[in-house]
Amino acid sequence: MIATIHHSSVDVYHASITDYTSYASLPQLSFEGATKKTRPQLVQGSLVYARVSLANKHMDPELECMSSSTGKSDGLGPLTGGMLFSVSLGMARRLMMPKPTEQGKLVVLDEFGDAGVAFEIAVGRNGKVWVNSKNAKTTLAVGKAIQDTDEKGLSIDEQKKLVKKLARGL
Repeated sequence: MIATIHHSSVDVYHASITDYTSYASLPQLSFEGATKKTRPQLVQGSLVYARVSLANKHMDPELECMSSSTGKSDGLGPLTGGMLFSVSLGMARRLMMPKPTEQGKLVVLDEFGDAGVAFEIAVGRNGKVWVNSKNAKTTLAVGKAIQDTDEKGLSIDEQKKLVKKLARGL
């Protein structure tokens, strides 16, 4: 999940997973190597890449930013820089597939990589995609291409044409 910090209390950050659900709790010590002194200082609007560690019908969900078995972050934690884009839940699942080209008919990210565009991406099951690169123009191009592919249902050939057009402008 990609969650947005809404506010914090003494030991917990309260984060928004979607606009329509109650806030999830993210304990301030559930980050790799976090102690009272070294925990991340997250302010309202900060983004975190987290996993749901506890979810019950009658309780607010609880998030964590580390593996509970190893204590390592495994890529989870605060997301700095970049921009957040919203996509459909189906598109988020397609982006998270082990082989998105073959299984999900999704080539937009591979095409950007083949064009030599450097960026990093984090995809949440809640339909949020975080994109970061060295400049805002590249970040916007990648995010917009993902959203266009989702909204317009672009085929593989249409995705390739879109990326070629956007990569020329970078």
